Amino acid sequence: MIKDKTPYHILVIEDNPGDIILIQDFLEEWILNPTIIRAHNYNEARILFEQEDFVCHCILLDLTLPDKSGEALIIDILSNNIKVPIIVLTGFDSFPFALKSLSLGISDYLLKEDLSAISLYKSIVYNIEKKKTLISLQESEDRYSKLFHISPLPMWLFDMDSLRFLDVNQAAMDNYGYDFDEFMSMTLKDLRPEAELEYLEELIAKIKESKSKNFNGILTHKKKSNELIQVEIFSSVMDAEKSGVRLVLAHDITDKLKRIDAIEKQNKKLKEIAWLESHVVRAPLARIIGLVNMLDNELLNEEERSTLLQYIKESTQEMDEIVREVVQKAEALSLNNGYTYET
Repeated sequence: MIKDKTPYHILVIEDNPGDIILIQDFLEEWILNPTIIRAHNYNEARILFEQEDFVCHCILLDLTLPDKSGEALIIDILSNNIKVPIIVLTGFDSFPFALKSLSLGISDYLLKEDLSAISLYKSIVYNIEKKKTLISLQESEDRYSKLFHISPLPMWLFDMDSLRFLDVNQAAMDNYGYDFDEFMSMTLKDLRPEAELEYLEELIAKIKESKSKNFNGILTHKKKSNELIQVEIFSSVMDAEKSGVRLVLAHDITDKLKRIDAIEKQNKKLKEIAWLESHVVRAPLARIIGLVNMLDNELLNEEERSTLLQYIKESTQEMDEIVREVVQKAEALSLNNGYTYET
């Protein structure tokens, strides 16, 4: 028989010497070199738990010890923040108490009279791996909870059928103006303007029909103050087995859209200015250039020269008015972008 080479450290809390020897024999039958730590009563076990360097992968617990027993013993053992499986070994054959023990946090409940080497080994291995999985899952849930509640962006969980909120973070409460209890009495419809309720129902129906795990889009939301805001929504299924619960992240992009609109309006005005510079200014400038070239004609008399100079003056005044108009439009843009234009 091939023995398990895993270097298990197993704490046996048992006051009966005969039972301790039997447990040791059972462990050594399937485990190559188990490290067995003994505690004869609860107080000895508690002292071990308080040691920072104490290493243990599993606890085998007898329910009848000299200083504590039964339910009180289980509660006190668990109060030591035990993060390894606790397997009860007892001669007390009571199904209700076995259920009670498991509900308190015991990993397994084995009767001593039915105990065998293989049943003990299987229970130890199974419950060690199970405990690792549960701890990993709990740590994952804790990380999610921290990310959810400290997120600077509004987030919430809601039920796809009732549309009721199941949880919200502080950012959502701050942004929308509702407290937690108010959110818990609301549905998604309470965040939407009256005119968009029909669209909301259509959107939910499409998501259900397509069985889409993810959704994103820009929607109009309503705060408690009735202020309307534009939000970019990112939604995903919270749990593959519970597709009716969805996680939502709502990014308020109202100010961003206003800035984009302002930039687009500025670009439109800049195009108008560019058109003035390239088309309207060109006409008087071309006339001035042509008139100046005509002044070079030596055959012109004084009257003709005077007439040309008058035309040049008029064209110059026309171009000055156009330039002033361009500058005025540029100054209007400077109110929004902080630049200063001088004439």
